[in-house]
Amino acid sequence: MNNTKIYLDNCCYNRPYDDQRQLRIELETKAKLFIQQQVIENKLVLVNSVILEYENNMNPYELRKTVISDFLQYASEYVDKSNEVTELAREFSQKGLKTKDASHLACAICAKCDCLITTDDRLLRYKDERIRIISPVDFLFLEGANP
Repeated sequence: MNNTKIYLDNCCYNRPYDDQRQLRIELETKAKLFIQQQVIENKLVLVNSVILEYENNMNPYELRKTVISDFLQYASEYVDKSNEVTELAREFSQKGLKTKDASHLACAICAKCDCLITTDDRLLRYKDERIRIISPVDFLFLEGANP
């Protein structure tokens, strides 16, 4: 898992605040928290972006916003708005992705991430040869983590 570069989208960061009585949500939450621990221990390389910070700043829940913002400080790289990101996001939007999802995907690809980790079913169905789009649970199994 060392040196694997990852990008978590906003829905992934917010997964611990969803209804944990659903098994899928509970498993994704545990996997996401394990992934975060791997970032803290420098076993994974985290990428942050302008769209992540924008979405988080729009969060109406102050505690959630603060917790996510504090964790984003562990990011080793930051993707800002650029022509490349904008054009790529536009391409993905034209192929049916929502604007924010398209922006997350564009940022992850521009940062040359190995994986975009998400809990968004629609985004999980999208395929692009430049990056693996994967759930937190699948990421742990495919990357060989031993939670």
